[in-house]
Amino acid sequence: MTRTQKTVFILVALIALVLGLTINKVLSGKGQGDPTALIDAGIILLPQSRTLPALQMTNQDGQPVMVNELKGKWSLLFFGYTFCPDICPTTLAQLRQIKSELPADAVDKLQIILVSVDPHRDTPQQLKQYLGYFDPQFIGLTPTSVEELQKVANAVSIPFIPADTSKPNYTVDHSGNLAVIGPDGTQRGFIRAPLNNAKLVAQLPVMLKRQ
Repeated sequence: MTRTQKTVFILVALIALVLGLTINKVLSGKGQGDPTALIDAGIILLPQSRTLPALQMTNQDGQPVMVNELKGKWSLLFFGYTFCPDICPTTLAQLRQIKSELPADAVDKLQIILVSVDPHRDTPQQLKQYLGYFDPQFIGLTPTSVEELQKVANAVSIPFIPADTSKPNYTVDHSGNLAVIGPDGTQRGFIRAPLNNAKLVAQLPVMLKRQ
């Protein structure tokens, strides 16, 4: 093989290597979605996942649930309460509508969870009845105390202000953002309020394809 032939051979090999790496990068990124489109839909993914605290709550069926063991599906955590006059029923109605418009395979990977910021009034029975108005498959979680609720809220950066429960018909100030929990049980990001139904219907399936 002449020097010229060797040079051509090396150049061809290098070009093939570069093309191979480029194609592999494109294919490996396929299904990850356009980050700009996700952000435009209000989906903010964290650069590094966060571990949830090992705290126990009670679901709407009276069963214990460990917060750090919400695994197997993607979970959208909405911090609200059943006596909420405005943002909670609006958000839950939107989530019901969004879920109804998602493809079946996306619905199978997703669960909607209402974490009560009002453990004083939100018993499991109250949560079950309330969520049944929206979607019987929605999950409700009640913390054992406001202090433990605060630990969970701080861990996922969803703020709320504990209410003065001595006042009649008290309300609880809380965020409308959703915490996004991955199938591995760690927090992956947020969904900003107010929710945009159309954009979330388009982008949630993209997010749900992530590992």
